[in-house]
Amino acid sequence: MIEHSMNYSIPFFDVDSMNIVWHGNYVKYLELARCELLDKIGYNYKAMKASNYMFPIVDMNIKYVKPLLFEQKINITAQLVEWDYCIKIVYKIRDAYTQEVLTKATTTQATISSLSQKMQLNTPECFTEKVNALLSESL
Repeated sequence: MIEHSMNYSIPFFDVDSMNIVWHGNYVKYLELARCELLDKIGYNYKAMKASNYMFPIVDMNIKYVKPLLFEQKINITAQLVEWDYCIKIVYKIRDAYTQEVLTKATTTQATISSLSQKMQLNTPECFTEKVNALLSESL
């Protein structure tokens, strides 16, 4: 599998009056990790646009295990687990020091041709080739 981890410190503007991260901000944290994972693969959102494909999120699940707090240092891991028919990524948000799992999540992205505006049954070769090349490098 291909995965990427990043560290993040919870800023004041992401928390509520109890210093707990507002639930909607978790989506932003997943996006930050997903963008870095796609950069690692070599097929980020600019490359998607250039190849005439869009990859909208069609499903997202978030399990809030424990709250994230103001100034907490976290580690967000994004792991690509499926790429043949859709892009499915599994996430874990952990406390950066204790490694305790605080959040678990998944996103699924479908492939849409930006030319025809139709959903594709398979992930395009321009993406799967990048994934397979990165996987073969790690062997």
